Amino acid sequence: MFYLRLARGYRVPDLGRWLLTALAAAVVAAFLLRSLGRALSDPLGGADALARLLWCLPPLAAVAWFAAVAARSVPARRPERIAGLTAAGAGSRRIRTLIAGEVALACTLGSVLTLLLFLVLRNDIAGPSLAPDLGMGVPLPAAAPVTLLALVPLTAGLAAAFSVPVAETLPGGRSRGRTGFGPLRIAVPVGLVVIGAALELIALRPGAPADGRPIHLPAGLGTTSTAALGGWAGGALGLALLTGPLLAWTGRLLALGRPTPLRLLAGRGLTAQARRLGPPLAVLTLVVALVLTTVRYWIGTPDSADALPAVEACLVLGCTVAAVVARLAEVRTDRREITEALLRLGASPRLLFGAVALRTLAVGTTLLLTGGATAALAAAGLR
Repeated sequence: MFYLRLARGYRVPDLGRWLLTALAAAVVAAFLLRSLGRALSDPLGGADALARLLWCLPPLAAVAWFAAVAARSVPARRPERIAGLTAAGAGSRRIRTLIAGEVALACTLGSVLTLLLFLVLRNDIAGPSLAPDLGMGVPLPAAAPVTLLALVPLTAGLAAAFSVPVAETLPGGRSRGRTGFGPLRIAVPVGLVVIGAALELIALRPGAPADGRPIHLPAGLGTTSTAALGGWAGGALGLALLTGPLLAWTGRLLALGRPTPLRLLAGRGLTAQARRLGPPLAVLTLVVALVLTTVRYWIGTPDSADALPAVEACLVLGCTVAAVVARLAEVRTDRREITEALLRLGASPRLLFGAVALRTLAVGTTLLLTGGATAALAAAGLR
């Protein structure tokens, strides 16, 4: 009942976030129930059943990550809501629990709707093509779907609970934090990129395909070598970790020398936001690079495409885009006071809009560099 009272005060972004969470959870629940149906239809296929369950982990992780980012943005975007709960006697830990419970409730609703649809289709409604995915003709243990579907709200709720620091759940408690990156934070990703590139060069040398045992990739992506796969994994991780420092360096480059007010605002703003924008933008760049590389391989290799990885890729990409939008909204809310102060000091709206456009251009250029390098490493490893 308490969450229903909170829902009465929802605005359009809040309602959209809630519905998007429920929809993503419903799709993940469909993947889990499909793996259950396949296991019921083929009880002897133990390895295949495990592989189908492992295929459910990427979308489950994507939903949990989106729930974490969205939950972290709630205190910043709805300070009046947090202030009201604090005035009602809720402490910081209680508020964090309420935010996590709201996310878990949305995931539970999506999972229950998917379960109802699954049970309805099992009642001799689905055609022969869907019968193996639903496990039709085989008794359904009651504990099996409940146990599987409990993973969705539990994972998303825990991710939301641990994503919001206690100090940030109170009005005015958000700290700006540091804007720089330590030497270790830069040396580790640079080392990963160098090692990954070296492994890729080893895998591409003449005679390399005859070495070792080929690794069969999922989603109809053919085979690759251990060196190529390890090189891509290390290089992609290094480039993702370098996204934040690259954004900060780009901001400093914009404000280098004797900058104009436009360059100064854009550069200082990008440097200050690099630590918070880096992780979601890095994940988005990695996912887009993987999707584009996969689509390119499918186009070049007819009859290799698979529908299930395509649907999972769309879900992961949608959750990633939604997480980036939530983080951008959080940053925009945090900068509202600075924007109002600049306007009171006489800054023109055109200047502020130009600074935003210049920051966007700088971010896009940086992501194009890291995403292109990630896609190039992935394409080089496929054969």
